[in-house]
Amino acid sequence: MFGDQHVVGEIQVPSDLGAVADLAPVRDSDRPVWLALGEDDTITRWDMAAGSHEAVGATTAWDESHREPWTDSFGVRRHLHASHDGMFAAVVNDHGRYGQVVDLRTGAITLELDNDGEEEETVPFSLQFTRSRGRCVVIHRTACNRLDVSDPQTGALLTDRPSPEYLDAKSAPPEHYLDYFHGALYVSPDGKRILDDGWAWHPIGIPVVWDLDRWIEGNVWESEDGPSRVSVCDRGDYWNHAMTWIDSTRIAVGVLGHDERDMRPGARIFDISRTGQSEPPQAPVVLELLSFEGPAGHFFSDGTRLFSSGDTELAIWDPTEGKPLGTVPDFSPTHYHPGARQFVQVTDDVVRFWTA
Repeated sequence: MFGDQHVVGEIQVPSDLGAVADLAPVRDSDRPVWLALGEDDTITRWDMAAGSHEAVGATTAWDESHREPWTDSFGVRRHLHASHDGMFAAVVNDHGRYGQVVDLRTGAITLELDNDGEEEETVPFSLQFTRSRGRCVVIHRTACNRLDVSDPQTGALLTDRPSPEYLDAKSAPPEHYLDYFHGALYVSPDGKRILDDGWAWHPIGIPVVWDLDRWIEGNVWESEDGPSRVSVCDRGDYWNHAMTWIDSTRIAVGVLGHDERDMRPGARIFDISRTGQSEPPQAPVVLELLSFEGPAGHFFSDGTRLFSSGDTELAIWDPTEGKPLGTVPDFSPTHYHPGARQFVQVTDDVVRFWTA
């Protein structure tokens, strides 16, 4: 336990905000400014410190809550994403097929999202906002094995290319064909790389990383087989779990073990700027710096420390040496605002928060 400055605070959810389905940080702000998605699909800009809030948009994305869940832990749920400046939002159905991008300056739906199905129940809807050469772009899945980049203001596609079809399993796959199901996406703090928590047959979780600028500005096939695309690790029957960037070169991947049957709580730290060869030699893989037991639940980082949010506490770790640094008891946040360094847990009509 830390000192008094680490006491968890509480505020009431404004009554006219209604039930909160999800939150997304407005990352450019050093204040705790969030976008909140209500269960009525209204999107609200909410400054938790000032106590002010304003409805700025809404989504009409298809409701897929009736779908049968893939597992008890991964049913369909609404997921809210925000651009860095909070001018655009995306609402998608994780473990579903549909979503929308909304321009919060006008309220207009600028992009209808459809990931084209096929094993979509096994992964969150792949989507992230980022910047490319100073402009806002949105990365989103348009097929099980294809990601695209679009302009969220106009909906214009920025990564136009044909989709290779592999119809005859007896022949060699066509050039650029990707045997991979895209999963949750994580953009590095410097905006230069993207981490994809996807999987491949038969089923193996394989997080991969590639360069964003090279993909958006140069090689439209970078996400399929470009020279910057590299595997982080592989884990049998295991994906959709804890993962975060520590800084712009290091990644923390949750649990120890190489197969779902022998997983145990812990963290593996990788340096994506340093690569080696897989065993047996097949393709480059990033260098694993260390692994250590303990971290469980959601992973977050403030650029230096690793935070793991388990069932009963928020734990803080040194990812360089794998040592515990302390805990925040009775606090299990699900969201982190990197600009305000604020962790948030929404419980019924109460927001519990702690600032790192």
